[in-house]
Amino acid sequence: MRRVNRAPAVLLGVWALTLLVSLPLTAVVRGMLAQHLGSSLAADTAASGVNYDWMQEFSDQATGLGVTFKPTIIGFGAVLDNLSAFMDDIERPVVIVGAASFYILLWIFVAGGVIDRYARDRATRAHGFFATSGVFFFRFLRLAAVQWIVYAFLFGWMHPWLFDRLYPRMTHETSVERTAFVARVALYLVFGVLIAAATMIFDYAKVRAVVEDRRSMIGAITGALGFIRRNCGAAVSLFLANFALFVIVAGLYALVAPGAGRTGASMWIGFAIGQLYVIGRLWVKLVFWASETALFQNRLAHAGYVARPEPTWPDSPAADAI
Repeated sequence: MRRVNRAPAVLLGVWALTLLVSLPLTAVVRGMLAQHLGSSLAADTAASGVNYDWMQEFSDQATGLGVTFKPTIIGFGAVLDNLSAFMDDIERPVVIVGAASFYILLWIFVAGGVIDRYARDRATRAHGFFATSGVFFFRFLRLAAVQWIVYAFLFGWMHPWLFDRLYPRMTHETSVERTAFVARVALYLVFGVLIAAATMIFDYAKVRAVVEDRRSMIGAITGALGFIRRNCGAAVSLFLANFALFVIVAGLYALVAPGAGRTGASMWIGFAIGQLYVIGRLWVKLVFWASETALFQNRLAHAGYVARPEPTWPDSPAADAI
């Protein structure tokens, strides 16, 4: 946590990236809503509060990005809706998939600079951050290709096998709804553990790639597996502690998340609370990387160790002229 808190610019930067991706989508939905409402009576109702009947009507006839505008996006419902879509492998509109892919690409670019900043635990300045990000961008693209294969297997084969084949077999003679619910929760836990294991392996692969300046991503994955095997207790405990931190952040948001408010101050307060949750969620993600980096350095090297020399701005008349 301390490494993340000592680098607030990193947190603000990834929050800005999130806004960069989300604002264009928001503008598109706004245009669709304005076109659908026009100057109708429903427009007056929507302007002064929330009209659930109209939201349902709009969602039923909408296409593309518009289908995401429904009551479940309000407050903490959005968190549950995203979690449900993730665990049940629900397809999203193509435009959402495209925006998410672009967002992931941005994260792939900044990942090297972020981990390097936390590994050194001191300011690297903008030139050092982006130089490191550029160095590891193409390496992490290769790593992302392996990640895609793994997650495609998990969501394309393992998820259907668990929930479309195994779950019906487990419950086909069950007449008690509670038993079926427990069985489904158990399968969710199994699938969640598989996702968590894959996430942890690829996180440590990124950490080893940056700290040890690895060029081979297969070697980084192999090294990550070896590190986790030798330090299984510490790695799993750290992952669970970080996950508990995420649960706490989500739980706090559930307590204060705004419902369907009105216009004016309540609307802006709700927006501010939502953005604080986004920042909190991003903070937890950065804590994952920072704590995993610290654990790796403490077990195999020393705090602040990074094999790659820190990028420096060239001290020359040519540099001054840029």
